Amino acid sequence: MLWVKAFHIVFVASWFAGLFYLPRIFVNLAMVEPGSNTERERLLLMARKLMRFTHMLMVPAVALGVWLWVGYGIGWGPGNGWMHAKLAAVLLVLGYHHACGVMLKRFEAGLNRRGHVWYRWFNEAPVLLLIAVVCLVVVKPF
Repeated sequence: MLWVKAFHIVFVASWFAGLFYLPRIFVNLAMVEPGSNTERERLLLMARKLMRFTHMLMVPAVALGVWLWVGYGIGWGPGNGWMHAKLAAVLLVLGYHHACGVMLKRFEAGLNRRGHVWYRWFNEAPVLLLIAVVCLVVVKPF
């Protein structure tokens, strides 16, 4: 079980690294001056590659988490309300990941209507979610 847990942590940390950086690319994309096609295309290429890489990190992170939860029974039974909260937070992270994909498609289609300040605030969500998940798993408050 410790190997599964170790690799789960590695993939989760790596997945979050992508979720931390991708919106930073969106900040830069939102700041590209009209007519700066080379800069825009370079940033879009970076965003596409990072999104693809982040997808590849998400799959084993979630699969290993499910393995720990279902296969080893972590978080089952009375006194494990923290796991319900953690699963809710994980669903929010998956939704955030999906939203990043939708935003990337909008940038690619030239349909972005949000400014760089909005993306700076949007970039804070995965930090808060990671803090919540780590606190729930380590402290197990309920």
